[in-house]
Amino acid sequence: MTRVVLVDDHQMFRSGVKAELGDSVEIVGEAGDVDEAVEVIAATRPDVVLLDVHLPGGGGVEVLRRVLSGARGGAAEGATGGQSATAGQGAATRFLALSVSDAAEDVIGVIRGGARGYVTKTISGPELTRAIGRVAEGDAVFSPRLAGFVLDAFAATDAPPIDPELDQLTQREREVLRLIARGYAYKEIAKELFISVKTVETHVSSVLRKLQLSNRHELSRWAAARRLV
Repeated sequence: MTRVVLVDDHQMFRSGVKAELGDSVEIVGEAGDVDEAVEVIAATRPDVVLLDVHLPGGGGVEVLRRVLSGARGGAAEGATGGQSATAGQGAATRFLALSVSDAAEDVIGVIRGGARGYVTKTISGPELTRAIGRVAEGDAVFSPRLAGFVLDAFAATDAPPIDPELDQLTQREREVLRLIARGYAYKEIAKELFISVKTVETHVSSVLRKLQLSNRHELSRWAAARRLV
């Protein structure tokens, strides 16, 4: 039976998913934020992680980065006879994004990050069970409406190159940046993203530091230049 970790910051949604999946898979762990997800995945080493895109602590992309970089680091140490705390934890684990969002940046972000598929939360229980099984076997799985979009995005000759500066931002930092560039106040951003004003301020400070910018005006110009607004 496929061993699954369920990562979503809404307890009620996780309960609903477990009820829908029933006995078709074995839920070996749950997590509600990035740090918890990384710890649970390391402890349980599941076959598949059902991963929400928007999570406290940096989003699904951050979970992918930390787990998969840990797996690569563990493999390197293994080659020299060493062993790390995260060694091999992501080597056989595959990720299936399960999100309410079908936004282009969300889909492409997690696929670039290493996810094997992306389905929306409108999926039925039996469909989700089949998707988990296919991902566990190594297939790529997408909701029907997203499949053509993903292929077009990666095949397009005019697709924008990977931006090293943008890629260093977490998914949540990108969301905050986009809203800043649109002229949202901190309180409005907090309400839009269901986070505190203090958390918004923390994300803005992090973005400014990573991009080596000084203020909101420079952030807005930076975002506009990359058509992120």
